[in-house]
Amino acid sequence: MRYEIVGDNLQMVVVHLSAGEMVYGEAGAMVYMSENMEMNARARGGFLKGLKRKLAGETFFLTEFTPRSGEGFVAFAGNAPGRIKAIELKGEEFIAQKDAFLCAQEGVDLDIAFTKKLRAGIFGGEGFILERLSGKGTAFIHACGDFVEMELAPGEVVKVDTGSVVGFDASVEYDIALAGNVKSMLFGGEGIFLTTLRGPGRVLLQSMTLANLAAALRPFLPSGAGSSGTSGTSFGIGTLFRE
Repeated sequence: MRYEIVGDNLQMVVVHLSAGEMVYGEAGAMVYMSENMEMNARARGGFLKGLKRKLAGETFFLTEFTPRSGEGFVAFAGNAPGRIKAIELKGEEFIAQKDAFLCAQEGVDLDIAFTKKLRAGIFGGEGFILERLSGKGTAFIHACGDFVEMELAPGEVVKVDTGSVVGFDASVEYDIALAGNVKSMLFGGEGIFLTTLRGPGRVLLQSMTLANLAAALRPFLPSGAGSSGTSGTSFGIGTLFRE
């Protein structure tokens, strides 16, 4: 398999497959493909795994792509402005935020993971359910904004705005901490809690969350029938992004 990630802040990944190779992706993520590419929708892992994927914000069915003869290509894109990151797995696990998965090679397993601490699930911004990528091969994840990748040394801690964590190696400890003193928590604009990530391991962060993007755009969007300049048409944040 070969791949190339194209674009800037509206990226796509183009995957080139040889005969016999297969890549699977989230239903609806395919943008274009070669004429000889065959599609097959499957509930990979069975009914239970399909339900678990739904809990993680993914689709019950995943679509498999295999070229009929010779080499073929297929392109995937996320559902919001942002970046795509290739995660190379060699038997280890990578934990990602809900709805981050885009596509992966056949040897990669997609499952769910639960936050180990109740407070992290409630206040960490990522929820109780995360996505677990394991196995051997390349997986691709997507998220809003630009990416920052960090490699944490053993015991090294980075504090992150809640919701801004895209993913991390399974060796990284995920928790929350108070944002500071009372004045900072009330007037600092960062909320009461921050997410803490303790190494060792790789950490992937995003510069903009989809929720923050929607909140920034909301004051500039007309809403409700009969709004000025809309000719009776109602618009909402959801119309900006493909579901």
